[in-house]
Amino acid sequence: MYEVLDDTAAQVLLAIESGDSIRRVAQHLHTPYETVRQAANRLEDAGYIHYDDGLSVVNARVRDAARELVAASASVSLPSIEEAYVIPQFGDWPFAFTRIDAVYVWTQGGYQVSRDPDDYPLFIAVREQDVDAWETFFESFGPPTAFERQPRDELDGPLQIVLDPHPSLEIEDVEGYPVIPREDTIEYMREHYAQFQSALAMLDRMYDDLDLGVAYRETERAQS
Repeated sequence: MYEVLDDTAAQVLLAIESGDSIRRVAQHLHTPYETVRQAANRLEDAGYIHYDDGLSVVNARVRDAARELVAASASVSLPSIEEAYVIPQFGDWPFAFTRIDAVYVWTQGGYQVSRDPDDYPLFIAVREQDVDAWETFFESFGPPTAFERQPRDELDGPLQIVLDPHPSLEIEDVEGYPVIPREDTIEYMREHYAQFQSALAMLDRMYDDLDLGVAYRETERAQS
């Protein structure tokens, strides 16, 4: 088994939702299509996955082995910031990026200022009923979890997971990232207007169905 389950193949196994295309899995993992295709071919040849109008994992125990492999790798070398955005996809429970990470997702990576790579909280909305499961899950991958951002000097590394529990979740998909709805993200940005004024202007340009106010556009013209 383990000669097939290298790190890439293990991540492919964990990212597959029944019926996914290879392109869809590549999008979830933010990994080149060809890399995922080759890993999927190896997994299919080994009998671990099946492709018939979409991918499916043949045996749940294989997913467990893949999760153990990826978690073991993370325990040796803590996940990078880029990897931290992918790791929640390996869980078995719904989630959505929220707060500043929702802004990052909805601006398609265009707004990522004032974030220190040496002090990097990742904000994730989860269901209240899944909180214990998520805490256990992230513990196996290394980053600590909390319900509020923790001071950097109390952490062993730059990453932390800030869980935002809700009774239920409304989730949208933006280029493979599960994220809270755009209107909820805009509401959060307006509550913190000083920090996100430029991000609001960015959204106004990106989405034709938005009209967030000509003041943003006039400000930009005056500065250009």
